[in-house]
Amino acid sequence: MAPLVPPPRSSPESDDRAQWYARELDWATAGGPPAMLLTGVRFDVLDLPAEAGHAALRRVGRTGPVALDGPRMRLLVAVGSADELPGLLDWLDWGGIALDLTVIGAGGRMTAPVPPGGAAARPGAAFWLRPPAPRQEVEPLLPALAGLGSRGGDTPDLVRLLDAAATECHRARLTRARTHLPADRAADQPLAFS
Repeated sequence: MAPLVPPPRSSPESDDRAQWYARELDWATAGGPPAMLLTGVRFDVLDLPAEAGHAALRRVGRTGPVALDGPRMRLLVAVGSADELPGLLDWLDWGGIALDLTVIGAGGRMTAPVPPGGAAARPGAAFWLRPPAPRQEVEPLLPALAGLGSRGGDTPDLVRLLDAAATECHRARLTRARTHLPADRAADQPLAFS
């Protein structure tokens, strides 16, 4: 029989953060510490390395809210995107390629970043690069497929965002592989970049 482990105790900071998200954005939360945002309710999350995420954001420009959590970037996308990711990656010819790119959908969680305008958090804590606006629905701003909540020209395109993210994850992986080759092999090893 496994030993009983008490649930984590919440902290005042975690409780305040969770209450802010519930009150200001009507987002589902779970206590902490740290406070967590429940995915698959109002949004799904595209999760990738921060360096690849920054490069992808330069390529696509407008997106929905974007958070940085240590070495990972989290891009909020339309609910249902998690179900579409494998098929979209195959359709974009990224299927079967090892990418450090995942999506968190129904039943998942992400660390709640410090609310916009909130006090600076400890180093390495989650924070918003592109914050959600309080008391404004986030869904119309999220990258989506037509039929998954897309509202036409004002909604960022999920396919374009995913293709840019996959490309940048692949580039980052190739760059890391190239820098880890022995010096005598690095010059002989061609790597393709798209």
